[in-house]
Amino acid sequence: MKSILCFLTVTLNILCFAQKEFQPQGATVIETVDGDLDGDHIPEKVIVYNTKDTTDFGNFREIQILKRVNQKWTILEKSRNAILKSKDGGMMVDPYQSTEIKNGILMITQAGGSSWKWGYTDKYRFQNGHFELIGYSSDSGKPEEYWIDVDFNLSTGQLIFEKEVENTEEYGNSKREVFIKKGMKINLQNRNQEKQREILLPKTKEKVYL
Repeated sequence: MKSILCFLTVTLNILCFAQKEFQPQGATVIETVDGDLDGDHIPEKVIVYNTKDTTDFGNFREIQILKRVNQKWTILEKSRNAILKSKDGGMMVDPYQSTEIKNGILMITQAGGSSWKWGYTDKYRFQNGHFELIGYSSDSGKPEEYWIDVDFNLSTGQLIFEKEVENTEEYGNSKREVFIKKGMKINLQNRNQEKQREILLPKTKEKVYL
């Protein structure tokens, strides 16, 4: 029993040290998630911070992925571009929803809006030495007007766009288009740019923003 308690105490101390060692000054922890992200069967530690650095759109968020090598934690990757700022959600203010690890994939979900709502999930895989965006799914719209769903597999290039229209008098008929868009290189470092990435669908002439 004593050996188990000792092990748990040491483990907890190691985890606390890892967090404090790399925690930005003045930042607070929003969420911590553990899971294997590089396929070596050893869990990485993902920490999302709310930093003290601010803009007109609120505080910067920083995500850190920590890897344990030779009994020591190191930063595998970190970014302040993958997670929106604290007031980027509009009327709902904080857009951050959750971070998960499923089957080796890092998933970050964010959402916002008021009567008109939006939300999306980014899926990252550790490849080519960093975390690359391999999947993007989003939904947006307003009840009694229309709702848009986008499912974009960046690995294959297949983008599925669906627009379900309730108010056809004002917004026209519902639409669906499958489009192949290859070659987009997005990762944790360049995810959210000042100018949104735009994809113009050739058939429906609808625009998808990343």
